[in-house]
Amino acid sequence: MRAFAVAAHPDDIEFVMAGTLIRLRDAGYEIHYLNLANGCCGSTEHDGPTIARLRREEAIEASRSIGAVYHESLVNDLEIFYDRPTLGRLAAVMREVSPEIVLTHAPVDYMEDHVNACRLAVTAAFARCMPNFATEPARPATHQAVTVYHAQPHGNRTPLGEVVTPQIFVDVTDCLNEKTAMLACHQSQKRWLDESQGLDSYLHTMHDLSREVGQMSGRYEYAEGWRRHLHLGFCPADADPLSVALREWSFVRALTG
Repeated sequence: MRAFAVAAHPDDIEFVMAGTLIRLRDAGYEIHYLNLANGCCGSTEHDGPTIARLRREEAIEASRSIGAVYHESLVNDLEIFYDRPTLGRLAAVMREVSPEIVLTHAPVDYMEDHVNACRLAVTAAFARCMPNFATEPARPATHQAVTVYHAQPHGNRTPLGEVVTPQIFVDVTDCLNEKTAMLACHQSQKRWLDESQGLDSYLHTMHDLSREVGQMSGRYEYAEGWRRHLHLGFCPADADPLSVALREWSFVRALTG
């Protein structure tokens, strides 16, 4: 059993997906970690190649800290485009990993790198079983069912400020320290986030966002939230391997309307 987290930048997985990855690891899943962009724009003190190297080292340390398989980034920051070359490269990794669960960004988020990362992850998962879609490098099509889950948008809100309520809540209270230590590996980002986005502390911000999702759940102190992608072309209609694997640490909110 494999779960594959696909995000835009180094530290995105840590903010909204890491607790769920840790839970899946503990449930027996092999976990995989990929940031599409290399983080080359995430600094006001280092040049692009230097900060990209530092952020790669931090991401490798973070992924190894939870036992995840690290996959190399594919493009520069702000160059995550929904285009044929990038899709072909990501689809090759998707086939190589052959996951049953894909974790990725919300379809609507505060910046286009996140939105395009989501689109690429969804299409790469969809194209897993299409032998006529050529990947770079070439990888044979795979035929396993895959279920795609979308994380909370950053800030738990759309770009227009609308609150997003998850369908699935995963309790991360007991693994919050491990999730925090994973995020703390990204030491180069504290000053950058303080300067560029007014975040007083990236660790405290992650805690606040996880606490807000926990409050939404009405059950957990800290949680991560997920929405399941429509099953068509991916998996059986009733497939929900995330909830099944994490039945001890999650619940599904009943849909209304």
